[in-house]
Amino acid sequence: MPNSQTDHLFKLIKTLSKSEKRNFKLYVNRVNSKEMAKFIQLFDVLDKQQRYDEAQILSKVPAIKKSQLSNLKRHLYKQLLISLRLIHIQRNLDIQIREQLDFAKILYNKGLYLQSLKLLDRIKLIARENHQDILHLEIIEFEKQIESNHITRSIESRADELAQESDNRYKVISTAGKLSNLALRLYGWYIKLGHIRNQKDAYMIWEFFKANMPELNQRRMTFFEKIYYYQCYVWYSYILQDFLKCYKYALRWVDLFRDNPDISASDPTLPMRGYNNLLAALFYLGDYTKFCKALEEFEAFQSQHNELFNTNENLMAFQYLQTARINKHFIEGSFKEGLELIPEIEQQIQDYQLFLDHHRILIFYYKIACLYFGSGDNEKALTYLNEIINFKAGQLREDIQCYARLLHLITHYELGHFELLEYIIKSVYRFLAKIEDLNLVQKEILIFLRKALYLDKNNLKEAFIKLKNRLEILLEHPYEKRSFLYLDIISWLESKIRNRHVGEIIQEKFKKKHSKQIDHK
Repeated sequence: MPNSQTDHLFKLIKTLSKSEKRNFKLYVNRVNSKEMAKFIQLFDVLDKQQRYDEAQILSKVPAIKKSQLSNLKRHLYKQLLISLRLIHIQRNLDIQIREQLDFAKILYNKGLYLQSLKLLDRIKLIARENHQDILHLEIIEFEKQIESNHITRSIESRADELAQESDNRYKVISTAGKLSNLALRLYGWYIKLGHIRNQKDAYMIWEFFKANMPELNQRRMTFFEKIYYYQCYVWYSYILQDFLKCYKYALRWVDLFRDNPDISASDPTLPMRGYNNLLAALFYLGDYTKFCKALEEFEAFQSQHNELFNTNENLMAFQYLQTARINKHFIEGSFKEGLELIPEIEQQIQDYQLFLDHHRILIFYYKIACLYFGSGDNEKALTYLNEIINFKAGQLREDIQCYARLLHLITHYELGHFELLEYIIKSVYRFLAKIEDLNLVQKEILIFLRKALYLDKNNLKEAFIKLKNRLEILLEHPYEKRSFLYLDIISWLESKIRNRHVGEIIQEKFKKKHSKQIDHK
């Protein structure tokens, strides 16, 4: 598991593109001093390092004393940020507005009140048209300050207009803030626990959602109020496993950006998150046609904008697109073809190891393990499952940790490691009891595997059939069906009953269900 803990300055330097490094050198060369020469040398050493190594820095640049290093790093960090701000100002509208707001403040301090107001009036229009609500309010508050402190001979109704504008912005920002808080807290719930596990979870999340959803006039909602509103319903319905409603709101999210291409270009992260949620909903709905269409649109969006992507946007595109591509292979049952994605994914995990959060890495490792399991390479599947099990994730994605352990058990069973299974089953029981997530599906699997160790081969098929029949009853259970989102245990049982490969079973089901769609394609 990559280690994301490292020096902040080092991480910043590792995000720089060649053009950003070149511009930084041009920027700092304007000033010629001994201190400047030192931190340029510091920059060059850090740029060449693969891992942060303070001892190597002091060895490579003898002019830097250990007592000076902390201050030099702080100074270099600041200069890098100033340089990057100058480069990225053209792309980031909010930075442009803030710069103009700074200019207006300078004009005001010079006593040039009318010039300051004129500049503020111009950028206020830009902020309003581009849904920069917080900056819009900041501009209004500065206008109010000027008007209240000085006689500017502006129009008579100016005070009332500014007061009304301020009130309206406060209401919009307050509502948007409540919605974004709710969306964030719902996401936090999912990161910890995943989908609802029982009626208690369902009631708790419903109560929480109802208590925190603000009153809204949907006809008068601003752009970002709509986005946060859709986010709330996407996460709420996703946690509840209501994937049809999740799809509905994710589609509205994506459509909002389709109708506002300028915002998509200036901040691609929000539309990419929309596509990610849309694809996740379609994956669980099993709508192959719409899934393929949405994936093609997402890939076209990424291709159209990727030349201007920053590190964060490239990272997000990698996570979302590769997850969707793996999911497409899961739907099709084309596990062996899906293995072709793994070298690129592993390389990208390595490239982004300084920035990837553990949550995303856990998801990739679990999906890669499933690809190997589906393709019949159980040894490789174990490698990735062991990474998840041995990683100290705490309460992060307990659902992934849980089902990784169940798949780990099944994989050992497939490999015939019967001497280990008794011990591993006890370990899984302890883990599930600890996180309070032992449901009927898990119990049935654990009890079956424990008994299967001692069953005669002639009785195994009948035992698999009985387990399959019991589990199929649970497929429609509102809370037990959650387990089948993580593990296609029914297809595995069918593979054991029919003495065929699990990947073949899933592929056969896919072709039967989507034969007309495949022929059309």
